[in-house]
Amino acid sequence: MDPLEQQLKQAMARIEPPADFAARVRAAGHRPSAWRSPALAAALMLLTVGGGLAWREHQGQIAKEQVMTAMRITARKLDRIQTHIKEVKP
Repeated sequence: MDPLEQQLKQAMARIEPPADFAARVRAAGHRPSAWRSPALAAALMLLTVGGGLAWREHQGQIAKEQVMTAMRITARKLDRIQTHIKEVKP
């Protein structure tokens, strides 16, 4: 048998777990966890919703600034066109 095959066979061989393994797994499942706290879950939800609303507000402000800039540019160009028309018109 090839040395690599031998190593794989040894690595894949069944190993009996320690006698107290099942008890330790059960005990670990019943430990109180901070992530299970309803207060923590509520706080995380509030932070997520608050952050989302703040981001949406920020994006709205950026969009508003872009629209206002476009309106100012348009107003300047229309003013130039009107001035040019008045100069050309007798």
